[in-house]
Amino acid sequence: MDVLKYTVGPFAENTYLLLEGNQALIIDPGFLEDSEYQKVKKHFDEQDVELLAVVLTHAHVDHVLGLQKVLDDVDIPVYLSNKDRYLWNNFGSQAAMFGFTSDGFSFEPDVLPVTENWSLGNFSFDVRYTPGHAPDHVSLYSKADGLVIAGDVLFREGIGRTDLYKGDFKVLEQSIREQLYMLPEDTVVYPGHGEKTTIGHEKQANPFVKA
Repeated sequence: MDVLKYTVGPFAENTYLLLEGNQALIIDPGFLEDSEYQKVKKHFDEQDVELLAVVLTHAHVDHVLGLQKVLDDVDIPVYLSNKDRYLWNNFGSQAAMFGFTSDGFSFEPDVLPVTENWSLGNFSFDVRYTPGHAPDHVSLYSKADGLVIAGDVLFREGIGRTDLYKGDFKVLEQSIREQLYMLPEDTVVYPGHGEKTTIGHEKQANPFVKA
């Protein structure tokens, strides 16, 4: 699997384009400007790959700012955990907290199930429920590729903030210990902000949650 990172929007959020053969997924479209989306679109257009879906690790505003831009361009499904859809269902008020105007979305995403070996086209992930930063948060682990898309749970020597709706440090710590730190130490962590890291590095160097 090829993982392309685009740091976008006012929150410097990492949007990922995953490529597997002739198929692609967009993870957490945080674009604000159309030019940011066009960089991603140009890549999958020029590579002549089929964009299968948008997959959301969670529905905080910085991870879905660009979702409508994608959906206005291509008719594809959106996948989000149904553990707690509060953030999704209240996107308009959530956006207003950060100075953005939005009426929210008029549809419900397809369910991203918490399960092993969730498959979509050429892609397969273990979907791990990792709340604490957000109540709907999941992380996507690919054993075959030795990587995890961790969203805002685990950063390089950092963790997601816990002062937003249903944020809870103890819950986040439990998610990291039980769902991420038990992965092989050479697993590459692709976070929602900042640079990539590894599970082994974080177990030793993360000042918030140590092994």
